[in-house]
Amino acid sequence: MTSQIVESEDEFDEFSELQQHNKPKAQPSMDEAFDLDDLLPVIGEFGKYQKLLVFGICLPACIPCGFCAFNQLFMADTPDDYWCRVPELLQMDLEQRKYLAIPKEMENDKLEFSKCYTYGVNWTQLLDSIEYTDESALTLEPNNSWPLVKCSQGWEYNTTSVWSSIVIDFNLVCDRDIYPTIGLAALNCGGPVGVYLFGLLNDRAGRRLSYFACLATLLAGSLITSLSTDFWTWAGSRVIVGLTIPAVYQIPFIISLELVGEKYRSFVTVMTCTFYTSGIMLLSLVTYLERDWVRLSYYTSLPFYSYFLYIFIMPESPRWLLMRGRLEEALRILERMARVNGQEFPEVVHSKLEAQIQRDKHREQKKKVANVGLLDLCRTPNMRLKTILITLSWFANETVYLGLSYYGPSLGTNQYVSFFLSAVVEIPSYLCCWYFMDTWGRRWPLSLSMILGGVACVITVMLPDNAIDETLILYLISKALLSASFLIIYPFAGELYPTQVRGIGIGASSYIGGLGLIVIPFVTYLGKENLKLPLVIMGFVSMLGGLTGLRLPETLHHRLPQTIEEGEEFGKDWQLKDCFRCKPQPDIHSPPASYENLDVLGGSSTNASDVELELKDSRRQRQLPRINERTPLEISDSNSGSTGRQHRSSMKRLVRQMSVMDTQRTHDGTMQLTHWI
Repeated sequence: MTSQIVESEDEFDEFSELQQHNKPKAQPSMDEAFDLDDLLPVIGEFGKYQKLLVFGICLPACIPCGFCAFNQLFMADTPDDYWCRVPELLQMDLEQRKYLAIPKEMENDKLEFSKCYTYGVNWTQLLDSIEYTDESALTLEPNNSWPLVKCSQGWEYNTTSVWSSIVIDFNLVCDRDIYPTIGLAALNCGGPVGVYLFGLLNDRAGRRLSYFACLATLLAGSLITSLSTDFWTWAGSRVIVGLTIPAVYQIPFIISLELVGEKYRSFVTVMTCTFYTSGIMLLSLVTYLERDWVRLSYYTSLPFYSYFLYIFIMPESPRWLLMRGRLEEALRILERMARVNGQEFPEVVHSKLEAQIQRDKHREQKKKVANVGLLDLCRTPNMRLKTILITLSWFANETVYLGLSYYGPSLGTNQYVSFFLSAVVEIPSYLCCWYFMDTWGRRWPLSLSMILGGVACVITVMLPDNAIDETLILYLISKALLSASFLIIYPFAGELYPTQVRGIGIGASSYIGGLGLIVIPFVTYLGKENLKLPLVIMGFVSMLGGLTGLRLPETLHHRLPQTIEEGEEFGKDWQLKDCFRCKPQPDIHSPPASYENLDVLGGSSTNASDVELELKDSRRQRQLPRINERTPLEISDSNSGSTGRQHRSSMKRLVRQMSVMDTQRTHDGTMQLTHWI
């Protein structure tokens, strides 16, 4: 992706001439690959076509992900009170049979009926011995000498507030009260596997097929959830649902990012996060209105069958089509995009594509890619340290963010209001974070938000047990801060990893971070005994992750590393005083606005500054208008040009950083799925 935005066809021709001038003699001009980023400014970077795609497909696709990721929190509601079921005494009044069959024990400094034990008495024999009648039952008294046994014939539940849940239907209380937590872990186990499987399908069969396969899997898993008659069937269905999270919204998100201009990708990213959060807010309303867990499962899945209608309007990614050599289809989509946007498709591009189509019919182009792997991130000391620190920060950030999301309903006086507020506070944090990232850099906003968010969690332990509202307020502050850091960690990691191994690095860190999602439900489970203990644990994990982030080098206003060797040198001169430099200053040794040379890996002999000078000289000689080199948002792109055009050794590109949560890329430049929720 290039920040040199072509504003007219004359400037597009200027690029073409300059590429021809800089091209090595040994490579014929006809071998030069087509660059969609040069074309988008001409046919529309964010025209009517892209707006329909983003607002009609991409953003609505975020809602089922939020619905199906969190609806099981309310499927597994546990009633406030329950006790052992004694079938022989069901003919008695409720209070009478509880008094007779259920022992009392201390709970929260009060004497309450036991939830897990009953008297081990032969009730049939006892009632026969006194010739049971309604009057004689009134004279029965429990005997403290009777033995106590665990409930063996099920439970009765107080259904005043919770009258339908898997806990009631499957008796998931007492020794089985950890089962709903196992269900949450099962959901999160599916995520890494699904990202890998749908990632393969995404790259080999295309975005459209991958999306509809993912949607079908999600709806099939949700249907099995609704029809489950035992816990293990239900838990298995949650694994199936988990396979599609976050892939079900990342795929249309990738299509949108690949079709909009670079200066609008930040907007698309922030809007995606906002719609995802809005879906969670809507879920709190749905769960408040519908308390039956089976119907809730239907209501949070059946409406999304309508998404199969997207098959008639969702386009395939032109970038993927070009990468696969299906140039005729890519040309039709690009021409339709230009037509809908009210722009004329440049004849020079049309001719170039037609020529490329004819070439590819006769021979297959071969591309050489540098053979790098995960071990290359750990071979040298500085890269090894940065990889460890990035992964630790990612693990802490993702784990605590999701843990706080799960724990929201446990706080406050109304679980539905608490869950709604935990989603609401994310939206302003996204907007503020968008600004601070490009003003104060990445390191300090990331670290400070994680440290302060952790502190807000930890100090809840100092509050008395009856400070319910104060605990909720501190929780919401922590959730807002962790949401902000969650927005930063992805682009920051992408900027720190060298272009040569960026996809591998982001993939490794995100997968290891995803392991925390399997563990965090068991941390929140501890809140059954001590409400504030999970908050304290998550607070310390967040602070640790924030402190490790301070050791990372700042990337704003710095030239990003391209190769493993440059990655080793980047931040190698870090000193302790760098931790206290809050607002980064431009690096005088780097190009003036954080550029990234995409062709260092491509083998071209011309350096980037020469190309920039040639552009200026060419513009001066021909008296062409100046190419706009700045985006209106003045933000920087970390991942937008990762390894996508290494094979284009004839072109030199200087790409500005943008604070975009861009997804990882292959060597072809096509985007991939990442386990990032």
